[in-house]
Amino acid sequence: MPPVSTSPYRPTSPYRPASPYRWTLLDLVVATAVATVAWQYRASLADLAIGFGMAAALVWRRRRPVTVMLAVTVLGGLQLFAAPGVPAFYDIAVLIAMVAVVTHAGPPVYGWLAGGLVLVGVAVVAAVDVELLADDYHPVGPADFSEYGVLALGCVAIWLTAYTLRTRKEQTAVAAERAAAAERERDQLARLAAADERAAIARELHDVVAHSLAVMTVQADGASYMIDLDAEQARKAMVTIGDTGRDALEDMRRIVAVLRRADASPDAPEPEAAGPADTDRRRAGIAQLSSLVERTRGAGLAVELRIDGDPARLSPAEELTMFRVVQESLTNTLRHSGPGTAVTVTVRIGADTAELTVIDDGCGTAAAQPPVGSASSGNGLLGMRERAAVHGGEFTAGPRPDGGWQVAAVLPISSPARAGTVPTEVTS
Repeated sequence: MPPVSTSPYRPTSPYRPASPYRWTLLDLVVATAVATVAWQYRASLADLAIGFGMAAALVWRRRRPVTVMLAVTVLGGLQLFAAPGVPAFYDIAVLIAMVAVVTHAGPPVYGWLAGGLVLVGVAVVAAVDVELLADDYHPVGPADFSEYGVLALGCVAIWLTAYTLRTRKEQTAVAAERAAAAERERDQLARLAAADERAAIARELHDVVAHSLAVMTVQADGASYMIDLDAEQARKAMVTIGDTGRDALEDMRRIVAVLRRADASPDAPEPEAAGPADTDRRRAGIAQLSSLVERTRGAGLAVELRIDGDPARLSPAEELTMFRVVQESLTNTLRHSGPGTAVTVTVRIGADTAELTVIDDGCGTAAAQPPVGSASSGNGLLGMRERAAVHGGEFTAGPRPDGGWQVAAVLPISSPARAGTVPTEVTS
């Protein structure tokens, strides 16, 4: 897989909230503009005080939009009584406060209430103004309300614009959060994939190295003991050590080759070699169990292999799993029970499942005491359990009531049933 980035999450969305200092500066500019208008068009000292009060309230329009809206509305009402019939230019502060409520207040209902409050204010101003103008020589008619109708439409247009801005801001924030969540999820999936890959590599390395070193250690100890007593037996042990080492090197080369493939996993079946013979030698599967058993017998275990069913019904990955479970089980027997232990390996390939059992009697030379310097880490059992779980199978391991140890694995067969079966094969 491609390299996984472990750097901290950095959002890539174009949405960037502006600095609070920029918003504060903008609010001060707006408040100053309203105060300037109030100064230039003041009708009285009370009118000027109301205008300055509205301007001062606008400084907090983003942090307290609802409070500011109520404050400027009350001041607007006072202005109506202080100078009836003369709408002030600084009354635009009411519209600015309404926009702040629509765009910055929490629940959307506040924006609707602010818009309704502004329209009510326009209606009240219109009624007061028309009432002051009405007399016996100037009856009230639709023309008297026309300019306030235009003002009301303008207020509605401003409200709709503010509501659109709020909606777009919310959509942008939601899109940014979704993008951030998606990136975090991709990063997490990449980390999980990398962890699975490392676990697969660890399983494969453990199976190859542990088995080979266990066989080589036993053979080396036997050769050093037999070199003066039986030179021929010592020579055979050294040959076994050489063969085991070469096989381990070949397995290591295979693992490295798989790791260099971007789309491969160490649990995947090995790539085919140039020739059929080489492919058969390198590929770990049911057919290679015989050579594995022979090599383990050379290390001193009395192994009996039974294969019942057609191995061709298994996929290469399933065969590899069966092989590795047998390999690790024999390695554990060799390490913890020692030479002289009787082991029975049984493979049964049925219609829907493949069953594997490895049973030893625990009566080897090392059964009475644990081997020095070989404390188990538990990685072997964990690796076998993980291999079975990859295929949806089950794995159990534990001591037998009558002594010894038993390993069992059951894998569902993914390949469809093929015609014909092979007879039971027994090697002992």
